[in-house]
Amino acid sequence: MPWNLPNLLTWLRILLIPMFVGIFYFEKSWVSAPNQNLVATVIFTAAAITDWLDGWLARKLNQTSAFGAFLDPVADKLMVAAALIILVQLERVDAIIALIIIGREITISALREWMAQIGQAKSVAVSFLGKIKTVSQMVAIPLLLYHTPIGAFSPQRIGTWLIYIAALLTLISMAYYLKMALPQALRKN
Repeated sequence: MPWNLPNLLTWLRILLIPMFVGIFYFEKSWVSAPNQNLVATVIFTAAAITDWLDGWLARKLNQTSAFGAFLDPVADKLMVAAALIILVQLERVDAIIALIIIGREITISALREWMAQIGQAKSVAVSFLGKIKTVSQMVAIPLLLYHTPIGAFSPQRIGTWLIYIAALLTLISMAYYLKMALPQALRKN
C-alpha cells in the first residue's frame, strides 16, 4: 500500500465517518440539534472536497496507484451510505431512496469487480451520467444534513428534490451499466 498524500486523504475521509455519525449521538445538552446539523454538514462537505482533491492530487503528482483506485470509491460509498442512514434515522430521507442509492452502489461495485476479473473493466467505466448523479447526491446530502431554513431558503426542500433526482439518475445509470455488461454476461465461456 503506497503511503502518499492522495491515499492519506482517502484514509482521512474514512476516519471522518465515525465523527460524522457520532455527532448525532452527543447529548443535546452538549451539542444542540442545529449545531449537530452544522458540524455534520461541515464534516460531510470536507469529505466530499477531499474526494475531489485526492483524485486531482494523484493525477497532478503522478501518484496514482491500484490501491488508491480501489480505496477511493470504497471511502465514497461508505460516507454516502453513512449519511443516508443518518438521514433516514432523522426522517429527512425516505428509506426507499436510501435503499435505491446504496443498493445501486453495491450492485455496480460488484459488477465492476466482475468485469475487471474478465478483463472488461473499461466497458463499465464511470459515465457522464454517473458523474451527474454523484454531483446531485453530493449537493443534496449536505443540504439535507443542514436542514435548518436560512431565511426563505429551505435546504430541506431543495435537498429533497436533489436526492430524488439523484435516485432517478441512480436507477438510469444502473440500467446503463448493466446494459454495457450484458454482452459479457451472455457470452459463453
